[in-house]
Amino acid sequence: MLFHQKRQFLKLSSISVQFTDKSVENKAIIATPSSNSSDLITSPCYIFRLSTRTKFFPQGTFAYFPVDKSSFMQSPSLYFLLIVLLIQARVAQSEIRVSSPNGRIDFIFNLSQTAPTYRILFNKKVLVDNSTLTLTFQNDDLFGPNLIQQKPTIETIDDTYELVVGKVRKVHTVYREAAIPLVERDKAGKSGRQITLWVRVFDDGVAFRYEFPKQANWESYVLTDEHTTFQLPQNPTVRALFLPNFTTSHEGIYTTIPLAKIKNDTLMDMPALFEFPNKTYLAITEAALVNYAGMYLVKKNNVLTSQLSPLPNQTAVKVKATLPHQTPWRVMLISDRIGALIESNMLTSLNEPNKIEDISWLKPGKTTFPWWNGNITPDTTFAPGNNFETQKYYIDFCAANHIDYHSVVEYGLHEWYVNDGAGFVPGPNVNAAKAVPGLDMQQVCDYAKSRGVGIRVWVYWSALYPKLEEVFTQYEKWGISGLMVDFMDRDDQEMVNIQNEILRSAARHKLHIQFHGAYKPTGLHRTYPNELTREATLNYETNKWSGLDTPDHDIMFPFTRLLAGPTDMHLGGFRAVPDKQYKIQYTRPLMHGTRCHQLAMYVVLESYLNMVCDYPDAYKGQPGFAFIQQVPTTWDETRILNAEVGQYITVARRKGTDWFIGSITNSTARELSVKLDFLSDGNYTAELYADAPDVAQNPNHLIQQTQTVGRLEVVSLTLAAGGGQVMRLRKQ
Repeated sequence: MLFHQKRQFLKLSSISVQFTDKSVENKAIIATPSSNSSDLITSPCYIFRLSTRTKFFPQGTFAYFPVDKSSFMQSPSLYFLLIVLLIQARVAQSEIRVSSPNGRIDFIFNLSQTAPTYRILFNKKVLVDNSTLTLTFQNDDLFGPNLIQQKPTIETIDDTYELVVGKVRKVHTVYREAAIPLVERDKAGKSGRQITLWVRVFDDGVAFRYEFPKQANWESYVLTDEHTTFQLPQNPTVRALFLPNFTTSHEGIYTTIPLAKIKNDTLMDMPALFEFPNKTYLAITEAALVNYAGMYLVKKNNVLTSQLSPLPNQTAVKVKATLPHQTPWRVMLISDRIGALIESNMLTSLNEPNKIEDISWLKPGKTTFPWWNGNITPDTTFAPGNNFETQKYYIDFCAANHIDYHSVVEYGLHEWYVNDGAGFVPGPNVNAAKAVPGLDMQQVCDYAKSRGVGIRVWVYWSALYPKLEEVFTQYEKWGISGLMVDFMDRDDQEMVNIQNEILRSAARHKLHIQFHGAYKPTGLHRTYPNELTREATLNYETNKWSGLDTPDHDIMFPFTRLLAGPTDMHLGGFRAVPDKQYKIQYTRPLMHGTRCHQLAMYVVLESYLNMVCDYPDAYKGQPGFAFIQQVPTTWDETRILNAEVGQYITVARRKGTDWFIGSITNSTARELSVKLDFLSDGNYTAELYADAPDVAQNPNHLIQQTQTVGRLEVVSLTLAAGGGQVMRLRKQ
């Protein structure tokens, strides 16, 4: 210890403490919420502070010290208390820990001179190491350095809500929520802009967002970059879709690669899954994407950072907003059981409640999509085309087979509505509210209604959006139930707002929406349940031109894209062939994998509007079609019974008292065991569809069995290469 007449210094290791020449006459208290030090320090004291920032203490940390130096020298316990209290003061000033209700996940926030940072612990081990959170506004205006942390609030939220459409009906969620206000402070100590970091820690993950509250002298902002970073130790295995640029339909083959081997600045779509060596899983995505740019990930200097989609026709500006405003939630799903990520309801819990007051008109279900099969009709007395007779043929099929909707799309590569553009691209005289000559949409809708079938249409987004209200008014007048909106291929702020406006307008006109050529879902179907599904993954439509959608691809999407929510895959192809016989067919496309693999996809997949996209005669008298007729598209409960990333999965979904269980595998045959201990007491009648022994030669063959089972049963499954198995359990 070193002393000087007017300035005294205490030097301990790398900690340098400066004592000022200001004393106080009364009792002095060290400012720490966990200390009762006032009874120990009662004599006149020097106020002291750290003269420089150190590893443990920020510059300017204040405490109190007795003027009587001898009393301090003679009291080692007081000396020790001083050091302890300094450490406590440092923690109390800038470290905020928010733990999950079950205590397994910890979010730890710290504020340094240069930026806010966070860490995430799972089971007391670092899952995300010190990662910075900064924002860059126009003119290289960085929000991050020189921030003051105001008093945070932390509370426990216990919420229960019901989903109109979803993988579960009733959600009960408990989480810890923190609001951390961060205020800029200039060199003169004057306060500037405030941004509040909101954090929610669930038992199955962490989410945070930036909130821009209304405030004086800051009315709007132009954001050029969001620097949300994720520093992942242990070189986890990454499974994600890599993209060349932001103009994308988000369709491609998922890559499996160690994080260290990903090249810098590679654009990575979300959700992205990270598997750590100890079989801990972390998935990164976003929730509540509203009035903001879609987010991707890129690696920079071994750290993942957010990358926002820029506004059109330039690259610098990502978001323009007026305060108050907020970003989407940055979501990390976390578990040591991969199935927990698929079961999670975090994304809907991070969205606002349902905003559609009257939902009596909204009906999820299954639909035809004749474009996929090539608009096949049987030998008829009428000329097939964009006409009533062709639509009637498919409507009658729906009515006879419990298919809820028929989709009117196109014929001969010309859409059903008036358009003078080529290749479905809208021309100057496009009119999405007017059918082509020879097609009377009122007649089609009236006939379908008489048969108990809804009518849906397909529309290119830019043929719809410029006259949105006019078009939707006409659709409502005709009696159309919903539509597929296609070819958006963007997720910049402008396109995000367009899609959300389409949802709101559609709800006013009692229309459901299916987005294709669109970005991932972000849980918004809680707020606007008329969004029944989205594409955003490579799917069976590619069987018409590439054949890339194989069982090895199918087994990847439950652990990647499906983590974000409902996924449309063009289900229902009933012409499976051995791989050596596979060929490209634009009409009557062929399928990889087995018939039972395709049936199981109706359960493995989460989609509130599933397709039955083959032509009617493809299903006539075919084994397994009865299961497609029976399987629901929305659920009361979902459980993952078996799962290994990229290998196999077994999904159980409940509707009422009935359970539907679907299992698929990759190109490797395997045996699986399914425990039925999740069932309620009593017996169930199980209807099983399994791969036949000869599926290597005849992949459409299957075995159908019926047996009685109970909750003590363990069912053995034999899955062929590229195979699957489904069962329906009915309570006796």
